[in-house]
Amino acid sequence: MLIDRRSFLAGTAALAAAYRTSPVHAQGPRILRIGMTATDIPQMTGSPDNGFEGYRFTGYTLFDALINWDLSSAEKASGLVPGLAESWEVNPADKTKWVFRLRRGVKFHDGSDFNADAVVWNYDKLYKRDAPQYDPRQVSLIGFRAPSVHAYRKIDEYTVEISTRVPDSFLPYQVCSILFASPRHWETLGRDWAKFHANPSGTGPFKLASFTPRQRAELVPNPDYWDPRRRPKVERVVLLPLPEPNARTAALLSGQVDWIEQPSPDALPRLRQGGMVITQNGYPHIWSYTLSFIEGSPWRDVRIRKAANLAVDRDGLVELLGGMAVPAKGHVMSASPWFGRPNFEIKYDKAAALRLMQEAGFGPNRPISTKILISASGSGQMLPLQMNEYIQQNLAEIGIRLEFIVVEWQALLDRWRAGARSDMVQGATAVNVSYATQDPFSGFTRFMRGNLHAPTGVNWGFYSDPEMEQLLDAAQNAFTLPELDAGIARVHEKMVNDALFLWVVHDVGPRAMTRRVKGFVQAQNWFQDIAPVTME
Repeated sequence: MLIDRRSFLAGTAALAAAYRTSPVHAQGPRILRIGMTATDIPQMTGSPDNGFEGYRFTGYTLFDALINWDLSSAEKASGLVPGLAESWEVNPADKTKWVFRLRRGVKFHDGSDFNADAVVWNYDKLYKRDAPQYDPRQVSLIGFRAPSVHAYRKIDEYTVEISTRVPDSFLPYQVCSILFASPRHWETLGRDWAKFHANPSGTGPFKLASFTPRQRAELVPNPDYWDPRRRPKVERVVLLPLPEPNARTAALLSGQVDWIEQPSPDALPRLRQGGMVITQNGYPHIWSYTLSFIEGSPWRDVRIRKAANLAVDRDGLVELLGGMAVPAKGHVMSASPWFGRPNFEIKYDKAAALRLMQEAGFGPNRPISTKILISASGSGQMLPLQMNEYIQQNLAEIGIRLEFIVVEWQALLDRWRAGARSDMVQGATAVNVSYATQDPFSGFTRFMRGNLHAPTGVNWGFYSDPEMEQLLDAAQNAFTLPELDAGIARVHEKMVNDALFLWVVHDVGPRAMTRRVKGFVQAQNWFQDIAPVTME
């Protein structure tokens, strides 16, 4: 390919020299300093922005959900565990109603009580337009993650009921995305969410100590955290936005940080030589193009969609990434119980791709030209500029010419939520947004339901298919795990057979850290727990 992998490290030495003078470098031995891929500190209102990196560093650190993810194991897929709710169950007589029994004795960071009133107040900020705390910004960030919530009510001080419009076995996964902020603290700050972001109060294992926009946030342990097993082991965590991969590499090598997200692939040998530890694990995560199905989009033709999927040399791309990825054969990994047995095999087959393009009336001598929205960095985006340039070259060889519209990560997410018909997308017919596929709703339902077309949900491309609706209905009404797995597998088979996305690779979540970082368990999850980490 035309991409020079050695160029990834250009300027690293100079950057490292500059970082050696940083005041952060001189901080104490039990301070964990993390270089994020985000361009800013993620929002700290209980509704993180900057994708799931926001949840990872300012979401599940400062806040909790009713149900949390079990992030304690690297060997098995993450399941759900009690969070601020000690237990939950669906009403066997009416499967639209779920009862959550809340944990007693939990305090917000400002000392106020967590109880059923706090649950209702936090749900009102997302679902009740006339509530004083209702915040359209937070709705835009996480409202689409829990669209099944129809109603909620307090039963008693430590019991709440959440209702869905129709029976929905996916609700517990959706509840994980709604994190709880202190109502009293919001009132104390003059009912101002901007002030709350700069001075948050949740129930999580960490508290915010200081915050400078676009520069850093410092977290300290919450000594009264309700779960003794997750009380932090370090004195302080410093979060630093470092969106450029060479800058992150330089920061680690120079000692400015102890841990970086998504190291540059070509830097891995040097990082290992420098004594750094590289961690990775298979993730329920997909790096793909979400395609438009609106009038005028070339992706409405299944032959072109299949040709694009056959034209990408994924093995070559994994090599470009230093081995830090897994070639995709669909939305989930082939070992997943949700993979099923699709008929269309996603692989590199340029000859078959050219035949399909010819059948559709196109090819290298009569190419299609279209625009794609991409980011320069971002949570889960891996190395988006280099990866997209690689795909651009692959697709050009079969007659698909891509023009990239490059925007900042959060701006890309805003355009993703606006939908393919929005003027915000500037005529783009696909968007390169990577995301976790660890739960049935976030991985599947939200992209294919007709009633979740943007901006209501993130069915960005306005896909609609009656057969898919029936398959999703069946999976959503499966209240045992074997039935749910089988139902989602049938959904996935149709997705692959119809080539509804351009699937590229699954992330393995590479991180690089100094040997002083101990106790980190890289869970098979897009979220990770930094509370057990120690510094030697």
